Amino acid sequence: MCPRPCLLLAFALTAGIAHAEDADERPFKFTAGEYLLSGGGQPSDHALDLNLRNTSGLGNVWVGWYREHASGFSQWRTGWDRSFDLGAVRVQPSLQLASGGFRGGSVYVEAGQDWVAGAGLGRTNLHPYANLNFDPNDAITLAAGRHWEGGDALMLQLIADNREHPDQRHLHLNWRGSRPGHERLTLDLLAKQGTLDDGQHIRRLGVSATYDWPRWFVRVAWDPKVNFTPQDMLRLSGGARF
Repeated sequence: MCPRPCLLLAFALTAGIAHAEDADERPFKFTAGEYLLSGGGQPSDHALDLNLRNTSGLGNVWVGWYREHASGFSQWRTGWDRSFDLGAVRVQPSLQLASGGFRGGSVYVEAGQDWVAGAGLGRTNLHPYANLNFDPNDAITLAAGRHWEGGDALMLQLIADNREHPDQRHLHLNWRGSRPGHERLTLDLLAKQGTLDDGQHIRRLGVSATYDWPRWFVRVAWDPKVNFTPQDMLRLSGGARF
């Protein structure tokens, strides 16, 4: 049976279809991911992540399901975000709900057009949650970058935990480049540092690459010591817009 967060999102998706004139020509995006865990002196494992997102006048609303093979842990989740243009600045709030009682939210504020700078704050109720953002959730965000005509962009982003693990931080260098035929390549270089649950302090480098066609997309990512646990994660995902 679909839990309450799933039912709430189903209502939002239905309402969003009524505002299709405000959405892209392909308002839905479906993503399927296979996540492979290894190392850290622990048994290898893999997990399945499914996600459906709708974009409309309401913003972005999504529902997802995640399941780990070895432990049997699974979790439904849903969320919403939207960007509000307030003239000189843009404000993007977000909300997340998940089975098991998890609640979370964030707000991000950005200013500028060609050159941009932004800051944000995220908070959760600290209930059990499989963190598929992969960045710290209870954290501050600082960002700066450059946008060019045609959709190219270069952004530097720092996400630093400022609640339970204040030494855990991610530094992203993200480049997005347009390609012929309305295609796009996105590269995200990650430098992470912080203390793991076992007390080990780490510094690691990760990377992800995404290639978008007008309808389809594929992504591969390498995330060492994922979510500041002892294990490394290889993520393979892809999907479609419709």
